Amino acid sequence: MEVGYLLDRVEPRLQTLRSDKEALALETGETWTYGKLNEKANRYANALLDKGVRKGDRVGILMFNSLEYFAVYFAIAKIGGIAVRINFRLETEELDYILNDSGSKVLCFDSALAERLDPINDRTPVESFICYDRDGGQTPAWAEKWETLEKGNQLLDRRPKIEETDPIMLMYTSGTTGRPKGALWTHRNTIWFAAMQSLKWNFDGNTVGMTTGPLYHVGAMEDVALAVLLSGGTVVISGSGNFEIRRTLEVIEEKQVSDIFLFPFMIYEMLKLNDIESYQLGSLKTIYSGGDPIISWAIDRLHELFPHIGLVQVYGLTEGTPIAVSLDPADAKSKGYTAGKPMPFTEVKVVDDQGEPVAAGEIGEICTKGPAVVSEYWNKPEATAKTFIDGWCHTGDLGILDAEGFLTISGRKKDMIRSGGENIYPVEVEDVLIRHDAIQDVAVIGIPDPKFIETVCAVIVSKPGRSVTEEEILEFIDGKLARYKKPRSFVFLDELPRTASGKVQKFRLRDEYKHLREQQVNY
Repeated sequence: MEVGYLLDRVEPRLQTLRSDKEALALETGETWTYGKLNEKANRYANALLDKGVRKGDRVGILMFNSLEYFAVYFAIAKIGGIAVRINFRLETEELDYILNDSGSKVLCFDSALAERLDPINDRTPVESFICYDRDGGQTPAWAEKWETLEKGNQLLDRRPKIEETDPIMLMYTSGTTGRPKGALWTHRNTIWFAAMQSLKWNFDGNTVGMTTGPLYHVGAMEDVALAVLLSGGTVVISGSGNFEIRRTLEVIEEKQVSDIFLFPFMIYEMLKLNDIESYQLGSLKTIYSGGDPIISWAIDRLHELFPHIGLVQVYGLTEGTPIAVSLDPADAKSKGYTAGKPMPFTEVKVVDDQGEPVAAGEIGEICTKGPAVVSEYWNKPEATAKTFIDGWCHTGDLGILDAEGFLTISGRKKDMIRSGGENIYPVEVEDVLIRHDAIQDVAVIGIPDPKFIETVCAVIVSKPGRSVTEEEILEFIDGKLARYKKPRSFVFLDELPRTASGKVQKFRLRDEYKHLREQQVNY
């Protein structure tokens, strides 16, 4: 089965889905039915074929969240192309790398991003630039207007034969450790992953799922959104940039959203609103969250305020199944510190440095296996061989499997702090610091130390209008952490650097603050 099936169901040859059923809704109000989404996808597909795009060719998408984004993605899927979904936050040189590395033949881009493409429009493999000129934006002279796609025929009769093992999407990992690698998704990966979620969470035609992240990322499209479309439900799409939790809560009320994906920092913002109890969230059944472990106080606070809302913590990664593990709401009280158990059709193991499984309760590297694990990185045979071994994806994340099969995430192997012969796991320290009522966000990193190898540095974001001193923090954590785990350095920022999936880019913080030794606190 191929991804185009999700929309083909409205056509006469299948007719298993009503064409007038609402498929997509922007938070600003615009909606498309399944019939209109399918028609748009067919038009765009024919236009891309007219541009010479053939099975296996790469088509870049560099766009903000929109209904058209979905249409372009499905158009590429229907003609056997490979959608290269590109982070719109990237700068010119980063875009240059991805377009050249992927060999993209066509690029659909937002007019607001033209300035970044202008210096490189003649030094990439791209043959056709197609500009989405939203909000009166201008199409540059070196690009074509969006009407190029709109004028395609609405009947798609030049469709190639597509196998489930054919690639559909090239996703460049957002990178917590450096330069991105392209994970190559197949139709099989995509359909299986959508089906796994639908089966696990009982999505159906009444499901209204909201995605709050950027559509170039699996956490916004493959997580929840495509699963809801497979189930015949409605997907609500948030806008790009300037995330505002109050607006999201208003949309939940207006659209009667039943399921929503919120990254941890969004949940923290929500729970720290002084009037959070005034919002009517009766329709909301489930919040899904991943990227980083949820701090335990947030789990308790959410249950206290909205006991009818189930919090599903998830763990995964682009190449190793975006949701490989999930924690059922029923287990949140007793196992809320864990990421849960493997999703349907997914296996998880924890191994040592030699690749051998460790005993229950011991820390090791998390490995995942299943139909949503990709098989390769694009043009990276060495990285592929290192990461994908005998069908298992070696994630680079540390974790613990307990005797009942629940997985606890301990952080990245590269994030673990080695201090004075002791292993320190940042999430344990972060869990204590975030409980301070003046702290909005926190990241804990290790910085070099000549005596202890590394010591703990806490990077703090204060709540708006609040401030907190090092002395106040140290007083707060006294008695809550062992002495060797306490921060010896502090950095105060307005915000933490994050990837598209909400993960803190700790490699950037380590590089920026590696010379803080002289400012360290002595205990």
